Amino acid sequence: MGVIRWILGKIILVIESLTQPKAPQLSATQKQAIDTLAQQVTLYQFAACPFCVKVRQASRKLGLPLNTKDAKRDIDARQELEQGGGRVKVPCLRIQKASGEAHWMYESDDIIAYLNKQVSPIIEK
Repeated sequence: MGVIRWILGKIILVIESLTQPKAPQLSATQKQAIDTLAQQVTLYQFAACPFCVKVRQASRKLGLPLNTKDAKRDIDARQELEQGGGRVKVPCLRIQKASGEAHWMYESDDIIAYLNKQVSPIIEK
C-alpha cells in the first residue's frame, strides 16, 4: 500500500507542475497589498495531498504567494497544527489576525473561498 501511495503522490506532483495557472498581472500597489495579505496566512499541508494541491493552485491563480508548512515531514509544523488547530488535518490555513489571535481554517473549498474574498477586491481595483 505504501508503494501505491508513493506512486500516486508522484503523479499528483507531476500533474500539479504541468497545470500551474498563471498569476494575474498586478500593479505595484496590488502586489504590495497581496504580499501584505500573504504575510498573514500560512498553509499547513502535505505536498502530495490533492486537496492541498487544489488550494496551492487557487492561490497561484490569484497571484498570492502562500507560505507553506509541510505537516507531514516537519515535526514542528505538525505540532503547531495540532496545538493551534486542534487536529492534524490538511489543508489548514492559519490566519493571523491584527489582534494577534490566530484563526485556523480547514477544508479546501472554505480556504479557497476565503482567499478569493480577500484577494478579489485587490485585483479588481
